[in-house]
Amino acid sequence: MSTVRIATRGSDLALAQANYIAKRIKDELQLPTEIVIVSTAGDRIQNVSLAKIGGKGLFIKEIEEALLDGRADVAIHSAKDLPAEIAPGLELAAFPERADPRDALVAKAPNQGLEDLPQYARVGTGSTRRAALLRAHRPDLEIVPLRGNVPTRLGRLESDGLAAVVLACAGLDRLGRSSVISERISPDILLPAVCQGMLALEGRVGESITRDVGRLSAAENVTSATAEREFLTRLGGDCTVPLAAHCQALESGRIRIRGLVSSLDGRSIARAEVQGEAVDAESLGRDLAEKVQAAGGSEILEELRRESASEGASEL
Repeated sequence: MSTVRIATRGSDLALAQANYIAKRIKDELQLPTEIVIVSTAGDRIQNVSLAKIGGKGLFIKEIEEALLDGRADVAIHSAKDLPAEIAPGLELAAFPERADPRDALVAKAPNQGLEDLPQYARVGTGSTRRAALLRAHRPDLEIVPLRGNVPTRLGRLESDGLAAVVLACAGLDRLGRSSVISERISPDILLPAVCQGMLALEGRVGESITRDVGRLSAAENVTSATAEREFLTRLGGDCTVPLAAHCQALESGRIRIRGLVSSLDGRSIARAEVQGEAVDAESLGRDLAEKVQAAGGSEILEELRRESASEGASEL
């Protein structure tokens, strides 16, 4: 019986997620496991924004290399960190769990929600999506760039004099830190990132272990991931683009998907939603992207590309 080597980042959250999947593989597939910790560029470079150094793909490049060169058999990711395209020769094998997809406000003062923060309060986040949507909802707030793992970000409440930080509910819940959440922010205010709260397993195309771990998938998560990632792919989004999509199950096998793209300052937001049969998740994600583009998203994306190109040229 071959040991299943699971590649993962080395943060507390990544290891908690990897150990959860390792237990499921042992219990449900009856296979022994080994955790393979991989250091990624996204983990090593902490003092520069992700948008300037290559995006969220920096959290998976070395992990995919470990799969491709045979050091690991399966990789586990926070699905929201996956870029639209993964490496040739690999495939997403399973989406086994989705925790709370909402964003969490962690305030320094007790019992303080987003609406309770004082005017001009300093709020930390490392996400262009969260920053843009916070600016749209509370333009008075001062948004402070934030990098690092969950404990590091929480620690900056004190060290940087922040009134609050915004993180993913799922990460705090998985680390047993739910008690620090001041508010689980409504998706009507902060629409979640594509696949936020979801885990994704990746493996080599055509291998038996890739097929085996596919049995850990939950059907509703596959539907949501298919719809949301198709939206991401059609818009060509990465971490430089304030983009969001969230799929919800309705009755009788139907789903609802909401999506948006925003300017960096949150002043221009193109939103849309579609509903349809869950079996049509991919085409619904494509339809949603087209609706967002028609609602002004194409112009916003073009402006974001111009800004990115201009910024890159100024740094040469």
